[in-house]
Amino acid sequence: MLAIKKTIYAWISKQFMDGCSSYNSLEVRKGCRSKEQARAVFEKGNVPHAKGMIFLNPFKAHRFAKQHGFPLVIKPNVSGFSRGSHFPINSYAELWKAIFLAKLWWPTTVVEQYLKGHNYRVVVVKGEIMSVIERFSPFVEGDGQHTISELIDIENQVRKDMNLFPVIHPLSKGSVTQKFLKKKNYTLGTVPDNGEVVTLFYRISLAPGGVVKIIKKDALPVENKQLFQDVLEMFDANILGIDVILEKGIEHSYKDQKCIFLEVNSRPYLKMHDYPRYGEKEDLSPYFEKLEQLDISQADIF
Repeated sequence: MLAIKKTIYAWISKQFMDGCSSYNSLEVRKGCRSKEQARAVFEKGNVPHAKGMIFLNPFKAHRFAKQHGFPLVIKPNVSGFSRGSHFPINSYAELWKAIFLAKLWWPTTVVEQYLKGHNYRVVVVKGEIMSVIERFSPFVEGDGQHTISELIDIENQVRKDMNLFPVIHPLSKGSVTQKFLKKKNYTLGTVPDNGEVVTLFYRISLAPGGVVKIIKKDALPVENKQLFQDVLEMFDANILGIDVILEKGIEHSYKDQKCIFLEVNSRPYLKMHDYPRYGEKEDLSPYFEKLEQLDISQADIF
């Protein structure tokens, strides 16, 4: 049975988790698998997080919306890479559509309050912040001359020249992008104003063309660094990828702004930290050297 579990986990890792780290024990990974588990730990540790609930019955999410209002987030209770996540949801029609799509990924679903702000992945190891990236939905910036279609071509060429593929994906001109633009009365032929940022898809994820920016670790206030370390200790982990949204930005104290911790990743996707579209790439090898020396309990079992 143990051999079978190892074989299955090896296959899962190869198929779905290429580029993800594996430095936590089975016990820690089990404690980080769902959004509900993370929210319970955040609640116990007084970590700022969104009000939310897990549900099977869609009418519970409807009642949550009536009680807390919009905007909201709908996402599977178990997922990764933002699969099945939908935000911001601003109406009941959008809510029901998002519930249906999220349940295609996983039957148990999460509804949470949504905060508009800066979205970060903070990778924490024992005693240190390893890396901080800000994450962006797919977008182009207008120059007052080129169409959105032309701006996509220009941006994709920049990404190719920077050797970001295949970790960072090219922007798409497909039906999903066109439908999203249509909601704003834009088409691929629209010429955005100079400096206008045109979002091409709602999801902050690499697959639809999202990008990352390296944030210098010394820009973080002491209290922010300490909070991330505290979260690592709460889960008794060797490494965590912590997803957080801050209204003003991570360079400001979390105490002076709205802040929502979303979830923790016990096997964070570290490869994307080596392919920033913005900011200077960091040398993370010293951290990997320390992590490789750890004796991980049941690291090869799901």
